[in-house]
Amino acid sequence: MTIAMNTGTIMDTAIHMPTELSPAQLMLLTQWLSPSFPVGAFTYSHGLELILAEHPKTDVEAWLTQILRHGAGWNDAILLRAGYLGDAQEADALGRALAPSKERALEADAQGTAFCKALTGAFAIDLGQLIYPVAIGAAAKTKNLPLEPVVELYLHSFISNLIGAAQRLSPLGQTRAQAMLTRLGAVCEEVAQETRGLTLDDLGGATWAADAASMRHETQETRIFRT
Repeated sequence: MTIAMNTGTIMDTAIHMPTELSPAQLMLLTQWLSPSFPVGAFTYSHGLELILAEHPKTDVEAWLTQILRHGAGWNDAILLRAGYLGDAQEADALGRALAPSKERALEADAQGTAFCKALTGAFAIDLGQLIYPVAIGAAAKTKNLPLEPVVELYLHSFISNLIGAAQRLSPLGQTRAQAMLTRLGAVCEEVAQETRGLTLDDLGGATWAADAASMRHETQETRIFRT
C-alpha cells in the first residue's frame, strides 16, 4: 500500500496534508471499508450478474481490470479525490449526472446514503447525502486521513466486493478468488497513482459493455443482486 504522496500535482498541494496513516487511522479506515460496515455493498454486482448469466465463461479478472482502469474504478477514484480536496457537493452532482444507468445511479446513491447515515449515528459526522465515493473522500477529510491510502483501499474494497459477487454467480473458488484479488490489488495501486492530480474534468470511461449490462440487468427476470 502506497502511503507517500505526490505533492507536485495540482490537487495534492494542500499545506500540512498528512502523508501516513497512524495506527488509529488505519483501524478507522479499515472499519469504514470493511464488508461489515452497513452500506449493503454485497447486494450489488455492477452488472456482473447479467454478464455471467449470459456468458458464463467470461474472463472475470479481465472484465474487472477494465472496470478499474477504464470505468467505475477510475471515475470513483477521481470523485473520491474531489470529495476530499474540492467541493463535495459539486462532485456529488456531477457524479450523479454521469451515472450511465438507473442501476448505477442507485448503486452510488444507496451506498452513499447508508454510509452517511452510519457516520452520523456512530461517529457524529454529518455529511448530508452524498454518493458513495464522494462520501468516502469527504469523511476521510474530516478525520485528516492521508488521501493516497484512502483511494487505494477504497478501490480494493470495491473490487473485492465484485469478486465476492462473482463467487456467488460462478464456480470461482476461494483460493482462485484470493489469487485474483492479489493481482487486482496491484491494479488498484496503479489506478490510484495514475489519478493523482486529476480533476473532475478528467472523468470519463470506455466500458460500454459494462454500462449496457447494468441497463439490461434492470429487466433481468431472475436475479439476486440489485445491480
